[in-house]
Amino acid sequence: MGRDKTSPEAQESQYMPADSNGMEPMTMDQAARLKMLADEMHDPRAFEQGLSRREASRRIDVLREKIRIWELPPHTD
Repeated sequence: MGRDKTSPEAQESQYMPADSNGMEPMTMDQAARLKMLADEMHDPRAFEQGLSRREASRRIDVLREKIRIWELPPHTD
């Protein structure tokens, strides 16, 4: 009770099995999402084959934040 509900995307990016050392290969879903985000940001270096789940998750989070910032209206004073 009283737990904050987060989006499935946020839950996925933060999920790591308890016995994980962070070296499991990224999932097919992570690879597809990372490739799509890298293409959207015109940053092909963000996507690499052979990433760990943890690194793929980190890169997905970084690209999502860049997209969020990019979509903000320009600051005007």
